[in-house]
Amino acid sequence: ELYYDRGNHHEFVSLVKDLARPGEFTQSQTFDFEFTHVEKPYESYTGQNVKLRYFLRATVSRRLNDVVKEMDIVVHTLSTYPELNSSIKMEVGIEDCLHIEFEYNKSKYHLKDVIVGKIYFLLVRIKIKHMEIDIIKRETTGTGPNVYHENDTIAKYEIMDGAPVRGESIPIRLFLAGYELTPTMRDINKKFSVRYYLNLVLIDEEERRYFKQQEVVLWRKGDIVRKSMSHQAAIASQRFEGTSSHPEAKTPSQPAENNGRQ
Repeated sequence: ELYYDRGNHHEFVSLVKDLARPGEFTQSQTFDFEFTHVEKPYESYTGQNVKLRYFLRATVSRRLNDVVKEMDIVVHTLSTYPELNSSIKMEVGIEDCLHIEFEYNKSKYHLKDVIVGKIYFLLVRIKIKHMEIDIIKRETTGTGPNVYHENDTIAKYEIMDGAPVRGESIPIRLFLAGYELTPTMRDINKKFSVRYYLNLVLIDEEERRYFKQQEVVLWRKGDIVRKSMSHQAAIASQRFEGTSSHPEAKTPSQPAENNGRQ
């Protein structure tokens, strides 16, 4: 659902089942339903200009007007740990006035991760009074000439308060778990994208701002660790042996009705 195009909803998946034949309802009835192997390619998302939602809709068709009830479902997309996750190293500055080098330990972070980094001051000839790092979410909607960019500052984290000196090193440790973040989304259904940037901001005593942005990739890490089938079989075997009164050795492949005998 694009907010600037409220009249049109773009469906990317739709499944329909008929639950009852035409007739009359004279008492309460329950209808069972099941949608198997439903494709859920994208994560649920609610932003400034766009909403991606999954929902169940029940419709009772009548002659005059239909009875419609909807219930939203939240879908999370879990990802695996990126194999290539290089660090970020960049230099930025103003000629003959300021030269700093900053480094972040990774370029891809899961939503509960910690951003660890350092900032090195190689040249300082301006009076800096404040430094912070911001997490900026950039939402892009539309295509072609109708592209809208919406920037939202998710977090502001103070790194330094006071004037640094040449050769000083400032550590960074930013915990992401306390902020409402979503995974990075790129060209979702050719309708919108969501990207995240780390924005390093320096403010001097005359309130002039110097900043440098760097894009980072966020992804959702699975909380549930799936145990292997062999591990599950071993646990089942232990439980089976513990409840059996027969001393013979048993394996998980032997059925219970044989009482563990070969």
